[in-house]
Amino acid sequence: MSNAISSSELTIGIDIGGTKVLGGVVDSTGKIIDSARRVTPAAGGKELITTMIEVIKEFKSKHEVAGVGISIAALISADQGTVVGAPNIANLSKLNFVAELKKEFNIPIIAENDANAAMWAEYKFGAARGFNPVMFFIIGTGMGGGLVIDGKLFRGSNGIGAEFGHMIVQQNGVLCGCGTKGCIEQYASGSALMRYAKEGITANPAKGKVVLDLAGGSVAGLTGAILTKAALTGDELAIAAFKQQADWLGSACASFSLILNPAAIVIGGGVVDAGELFLAPVREAMDRYMPFAGTHTPPKIIAAKFGNDAGLIGAADLVRG
Repeated sequence: MSNAISSSELTIGIDIGGTKVLGGVVDSTGKIIDSARRVTPAAGGKELITTMIEVIKEFKSKHEVAGVGISIAALISADQGTVVGAPNIANLSKLNFVAELKKEFNIPIIAENDANAAMWAEYKFGAARGFNPVMFFIIGTGMGGGLVIDGKLFRGSNGIGAEFGHMIVQQNGVLCGCGTKGCIEQYASGSALMRYAKEGITANPAKGKVVLDLAGGSVAGLTGAILTKAALTGDELAIAAFKQQADWLGSACASFSLILNPAAIVIGGGVVDAGELFLAPVREAMDRYMPFAGTHTPPKIIAAKFGNDAGLIGAADLVRG
């Protein structure tokens, strides 16, 4: 597929999450010139394929497009078409939805893990430009990873490499969606942040008053955005929850630094809305946990440039070959 798509041509990026499907028409500079949004069908599988076909047809009716890149929260095989495992989307495992889409459209189509696609967007057009090697942690409900070495996205021997969120940090720890226990995802993700805040409120309801008031009086209304808002106003409980999350992420950054020696580690996802309030403790923890501290230059810890659009921008560029 290399060089099959010229720089003047447009491509489509589609980012599939557990709740929404985001589509965009993207030019060769990473700029989104048209967009669409759909709800992810609860039944997944064939219904999701139908939704993707609708989005692609909508774009093709308005633009000349040369290819489609799909970013999805799933493990993708090395053929860039078959879903090996998709814990948050129904009826996708073992389905080659790229082959299904190619029955409808005679253009290049590829699929990529969402964190890999987001990493590629940051490397080509965003905060990771110029760094080699460069790692990516995307922190949402879970925790995805990406890695670019010498200008190439690292996928491993069969397509599932750079799943940094599933490094085991606690034997027999918190059960993870991947099926094992004690993954770093369970300690440094957005879900973990919520858990730390709720534990803090349970231990000291008076200390949690500001956060609870923002959440409508109940932990059920608690969100990452609310915790970020509280932390930025100096709320002690919210800041403590972020620091606990940052401590775990910093320790992971230290461990991976000795394995990969990256020039930079880019942090993406909603957590970067907290800015230095989160990133500064991550750097501090990384320095504290760093093996052979002081003998080598630590990686830069930087915030991602792109938010929810990163997956579709990266996938739209990856289909260019």
